[in-house]
Parts: sequence; structure tokens; C-alpha cells
Amino acid sequence: MASKPRLRVQAPSRKVPARVQLPAARPKAFDAGKTGRRMLAVPSSTVAINALIRQYGRTVLARSRYLAANNPQTIQAKEVFVSALVGTGIKPSPLIQDPVLKKEMKLTWFDWTDESDADGLTDLYGQQGVVGTEMFEAGECFVRLRARRVEDGLVVPFQLQLLPAEMLDLADNRDLGNGRRVEMGIEFDAIGRRVAYHFWRQHPGASNIFGSSFTSLKTVVPADEVIHVFKPIRAGQIRGIPHILSAIITAAALDAYNDAELERKRIAALFSAFITSDAPEEESTLDTGVEQAKSDGVSNGIGLEPGATVELDPGQDIKFAEPADVGGNYEAFQYRTFLMQAAGMGVPYADMTGDLRQSSYGSQRGGMITFKRRIEPMQHAVIVFQFCRPVWRRFVADAVLVGAVPISPAMFQVRRREFLRVKWITPKWEWIDPLKDLMAEVLAMKAGIKSRSDVIEALGDDPEETDARIAADKKREQELGLDFAESQFFQQALATALQPDPQPAQDKQDGA
Repeated sequence: MASKPRLRVQAPSRKVPARVQLPAARPKAFDAGKTGRRMLAVPSSTVAINALIRQYGRTVLARSRYLAANNPQTIQAKEVFVSALVGTGIKPSPLIQDPVLKKEMKLTWFDWTDESDADGLTDLYGQQGVVGTEMFEAGECFVRLRARRVEDGLVVPFQLQLLPAEMLDLADNRDLGNGRRVEMGIEFDAIGRRVAYHFWRQHPGASNIFGSSFTSLKTVVPADEVIHVFKPIRAGQIRGIPHILSAIITAAALDAYNDAELERKRIAALFSAFITSDAPEEESTLDTGVEQAKSDGVSNGIGLEPGATVELDPGQDIKFAEPADVGGNYEAFQYRTFLMQAAGMGVPYADMTGDLRQSSYGSQRGGMITFKRRIEPMQHAVIVFQFCRPVWRRFVADAVLVGAVPISPAMFQVRRREFLRVKWITPKWEWIDPLKDLMAEVLAMKAGIKSRSDVIEALGDDPEETDARIAADKKREQELGLDFAESQFFQQALATALQPDPQPAQDKQDGA
């Protein structure tokens, strides 16, 4: 039996459409990199920091000097900055193990600090203050190590000469060949090391009334005899910029505005009066009136006296000057602008202006902590590293060479690193509530999370020197039979310090 052919049913074909090629996704753009209307006022060039200093450094420095000498808020900010940066001095504590040798080293240093100034105006710690002032105004300071003769009678035969930023010419840029160059007065070798400084022999802004022949002359000083103190804000920077750079425009504009407001107030206080009258019909009447006014000692008006009754001629009227008042927004505008200026100068608003009306315990304490965190890195990374350490190295080397300390040159060469090790102690940082802060330090010591030496150093003192004085005091007290009951006093003070403080509620009420 023949099989029936199988009926094949073919499904209707479905035509698969070709895959659509979508355009590549465009990456998201940085709004800050666009050139639209919002960013037209923001420069887009990437000029090197040294090129900017070369082009604008002299003008910026001159304006910074002017504000630091004439603007009250800038002067106050400078004093606050310098007192926080160096205070009464950043002092060394040698890390020599031999106590006798360490004592001799400290005594020699103590004697030399009074002789360190080549100009004879202050001691070493006063020079630190001048360096801090120059950093605030100019952003940099040069210190020349001046060798002296042994017969000059100095404890250690070298001194420090401070030179302002103007003594190094920003326009001195030359190619010396073989990879060597002079850039902004600093000479570099082929691998970029500082070789020398080309200083003016006389300040370029000094007058020539004495007929000095040094006005256009320069002297080349080797780099190992110069300390250049400045805070670099960018990699590769070779000259400093004023600490108040970002606040110069705000301070100058606000100073001009305040001058104009003071002048407006002065004019308003004059209580000026103006007499208006119709035009005279006859020339003789005008002449007579003018002559009468002059004979009475009054010109173009009537003299006003307390309780006076003045009769005006027919057709005359009197009007008083009424200058427009600035309104109620003056105080708010001043406050916000001073906040900008204080931020640019790196100091707290209350310290710069002396305005404590909107301050409270909590806000002042928070501001001081922030200010301390800003100052401490500059103390150790700039003042200590760039200024204090090179001075200490030169002091120890010269003291050994002339026999000012009991260390032989041969011993110094063998144990050089040991004799040069030193810890620098910064000035004490004052707090709003010293009792509570000191009690917190005591609790940290008793809990074993902080050493006593660290606490003493935070107070600006040398731990070993403090311990020696305490031991001497206790010995003298025992010899004299004195007892001040320190333990009982400490327990009472500790109990007082640990009591709840109602101050936070007050801070909340004051809007802290």
C-alpha cells in the first residue's frame, strides 16, 4: 500500500530587520571646561606660577605693602598672623644624650641668640618675627649667613642679615649657557639646583640723596650662604607670593568704600544751609546785598548761631543739605566683606576686626582650633624646616670649629648627625578655658595616651628644663620647710573642672 505523501507546511517567513547602528554615546562634559556665558569671566589659561610671579609680582608686592601699612584690618591681621606663627620664638631642644654636653650647647645657643642680628636691632626670636612679617606682606624673606672674624668677640662667629623680597630682582632672567640660568634673580645649574643669589647692593626703592654708587650694582652670594624662606603653593615655584594675595582686591575696595562713607558722614555733619532767592531786578540791589553780607563776615549766606533769629529778604528761602543716608544694609555689608577679607588673610574674623558681638564660647573655640591647624603646618614645614634648621646646623658647626662647645672637630665629623639632632618647640597656644584644657591633658596622661613631655612642649617649655626646675623647687621647699598642699589643691581643681558646664545652653541661646 502506497504511503501518502506527507504534506509539508512551510511557516510564513519573518524578515528580521537589520540591526540599527546607534550613534556613539557622547561623553559627559565638564561644566567647568565649557566656554559658555557662565564661565566667560574665569580665565582658562594655564600659565606657570613662575611666569605669573615674573609678570605681576612687583605690583602685587607693592599693593600688599601699602595695605599692610595703611589698612587697619590688614595691620591687625598681620599682627595676629605673626604672633600665632612665631610668637615669642620657636626654640630648639637638642636631642644629645649627654646631659652635660646638652646643657653647654643650650647655654651657648642662649648667649648667641642675643648676638644673631647683623643689624643689632633684636635677637634671634625677634628676627623670626620679622621673617613672619615679611612672609605675610611679601610671601618670602631672604636670610644671609654672614661670617664674622673671631676677634669680633661673638660667642659663635656668624650672624644673620635679613633681606626683603625687593632685594632680589624679579626682572633678572638670563641664559648663562650650558644649561645654567638666572631666573628671577636666582642662579640655577644644569640640573636645577640653586647655585647663587644675585642681590641688589642697595634697596631699589631707596633714595639716592647720599650719592650712593650701589644703586644699579648687584652682588652674587653663594646659595649655601642664603636661606630663602617662603611657602610654595604649587610644585616648581621658586619665589614667594604675599600671604594676603587673594584678599588684596577685597581689602583695597572696602578701604576705598569706607573712606568715601567717612567723607559722606563728615560732609553731612557740616549742617550746610543754602539760601535761594529770585533773580534781582536791579544790579544795585545785588551789589548792596553782597557788600552787606561781606561786612557781616558772611559770604553767600547768613551766619547761623544758636538761638539766633534771622530775617530773610523778600523772595529768599533757606534749604538745608540732606545727604542720603547709606541705610540699614551698611553693617551687614561690612560684616560679610570683612569675612571675605579675613578668609583671604587666613585669620579669624574676630581677631582681625576685634568684633566679638556675634561670638560665643563655642564659636571662638572652633575658630581657634581651625586657625591652629592652619598655622601649625606652616610653623614646621616653613619656619622650622627652611629657617631654624639651617641656622642650627651653621651654629653647631661654627661653635665646634671655634671651641665654643666641648666637642672636638674630629668627634663632630664622626657623630655629626647625633649632634645636629634637635626638636623645635613652638610657642604656647592660648586657649579660652585653660583650666579645662589642662585637665584634659592630665586625664590623657593618666590614661596613658599622652606623654608628659608632649604636654610640657605644648606649653612652649623644654621638658628636661622644666623637670630640673621642679626638682630644684622641691629641694628648696624641703630645706625651708614649705608645704603648699599641691595634691589637695589639684583634687579640688579636678572636681571643679569635671562639673557639668552650662555654657553649651548659653551658646545655643546666642546662636552658636
